Amino acid sequence: MSLSSQLTVLGQYLAGEFDNQEQALNDPVWYVHLRLWQRPVNLFAEDSITLFAEQANIISLDNPYRQRILRLQLGREVDAPLQVQFYMPKDPNSLKGAGRNPDLLDSLTLDRIDLLPGCVLTVTPEAIAPNSYRFVATPPPNTSCRFTYLDNTIQVALGFAASATEFLSYDKGIDTTTGKATWGAIFGPYRYNKRQQY
Repeated sequence: MSLSSQLTVLGQYLAGEFDNQEQALNDPVWYVHLRLWQRPVNLFAEDSITLFAEQANIISLDNPYRQRILRLQLGREVDAPLQVQFYMPKDPNSLKGAGRNPDLLDSLTLDRIDLLPGCVLTVTPEAIAPNSYRFVATPPPNTSCRFTYLDNTIQVALGFAASATEFLSYDKGIDTTTGKATWGAIFGPYRYNKRQQY
């Protein structure tokens, strides 16, 4: 499988509508029932695939949050041939609801997003069957995903694993003072199942 085809498959695996209904029903104390949208958008050059991501609690789908942009591209390391660079919309409210209403993404341009320099993942493909892969994304050594939002310093520990039908999110919010996780995949990954392919 060539690098360009790996990138294409990663994009196919990540693009879609997901939820973690089974996990939330089995362990409602630790896992909220969430809906996750990851929609392709036309940004950057032809050497990458870009997705807009947004999520919402299933009981308040009209109040989504965590808008972010993922740029999937070729990596620089032989053992991690792919990477994901994260960006943030300059005005997240202008894109609020774009997961469900993709027409809002028509106005998204490069000048409306900010690069999050330390927010990058290296992605390693693992073959699990002929023409079937599992992609594992982890932060490079000595990196820290920190950014300012609404005058607050935010730190996030990023990570995911993706297959054709499942997306596992290891994202956690980190208290910048204590270094401890305060939200997200504190007790293990959020296990999303793909409900619709984009």
